[in-house]
Amino acid sequence: MKSILVIGGGLVGAACALRLQAAGVQVTLIDPGDKRRGASYGNAGHIGSEQVAPWSAWGNVLRAPRSSFGAGGPLDFRWSDVALWTPWSMEFLRACDPVRFERGREALIELLADSLPAWHRIAELAGAPELVIPHGHATAWMTERGAADGLAAFAAAKWGRTTSYREMTSAELARYGDVLNRLPTAAVIFSGTGQVSDPQGARDAILASFAERGGELVVGSVVRVEANARVMLADGSVREADAVLVCAGPWSRALMEQLGVRAPLIGERGYHLQSSETNWPHDLPTTVFEENFIAVSRFTSGLRCTSFVEFGSPDAPGDQRKWRRLRQRIDELGIRFEANPDRWVGSRPSLPDFMPAIGRSERAPKVLYAFGHAHLGLTEAPITAEIIAAIAAEKAPAVDIAPFRIERFG
Repeated sequence: MKSILVIGGGLVGAACALRLQAAGVQVTLIDPGDKRRGASYGNAGHIGSEQVAPWSAWGNVLRAPRSSFGAGGPLDFRWSDVALWTPWSMEFLRACDPVRFERGREALIELLADSLPAWHRIAELAGAPELVIPHGHATAWMTERGAADGLAAFAAAKWGRTTSYREMTSAELARYGDVLNRLPTAAVIFSGTGQVSDPQGARDAILASFAERGGELVVGSVVRVEANARVMLADGSVREADAVLVCAGPWSRALMEQLGVRAPLIGERGYHLQSSETNWPHDLPTTVFEENFIAVSRFTSGLRCTSFVEFGSPDAPGDQRKWRRLRQRIDELGIRFEANPDRWVGSRPSLPDFMPAIGRSERAPKVLYAFGHAHLGLTEAPITAEIIAAIAAEKAPAVDIAPFRIERFG
């Protein structure tokens, strides 16, 4: 393969473009240019090597009522998008089959085992090793009941081959006294995980290295993909190459359907508030406050608080109630935050079995794909890029990608 068109410049697309360009493939990356549109911009920045359990599990189904937005939780469905999420939900329920769940977990254990080292490798390739902060992450509980339930659940869970956790010491818990209105009752700290110094900063560094190596970046929206690796943009222009890589997040669905490939993606939307004013120290890791349903991450650009799992159209406007609820949670914890923080909403690209789609199309062999990473787009971007580079070079990837074939959806 001498040339490839990469459709989508989020973290997955950017990482793939850099890897392919560095491997000697001439890459043209086509992206609409709205950096805030997707989850690559607004996520929690967590490198979640421990998240080996697909969300498609009966336990999550049973917890859904008390996790709903109406009950104070993070889960919500846009009623105006019922036609989108009803059939998707039916497939989600089928994916909760215990045998299918266990196969998915084993596949994710393999994929995520090298996710943090892969981040170090791509940061080195981009000439920016400081992007990766491998200081783990924490989960904290503010009540005795929450701590007891949370610690029991953690003890019963599987966390992959390369991650582990322990309870925080009283000295470690005391550090939260400077940033919260009271200390957590208990917390755990993970090793083998970490965060990026800033999600958009990481994407910028990867794209800068891509451009320095001769990669071409085209600002535009792809409206049609053909099996012969020809694409048409919204402005009527046409691009051709030896191959195409579709990694346009939730917007990949329509492009794959043009090729006769079923990709049941949905926009799983998250929200954030970010304050440039903060006293949260840089070395205090990303912390999930489980009872408050928020994750807090300190970036070079400020302190970010993220929340919500809202299913619907990736192009829908933001729900003002979500930002108000998020601010309420921040104030309940006593986190110092500016009066008018940055507000963001964006979509994670989620498939019903919460497994990514990575591979080469059986129907259209000139089309490669990498989308559907759900909550793990940032985590899996560098390892996905290495897999795609191997496929493009007609080599066997280091990870068995059979579980990630899009053809699993028929």
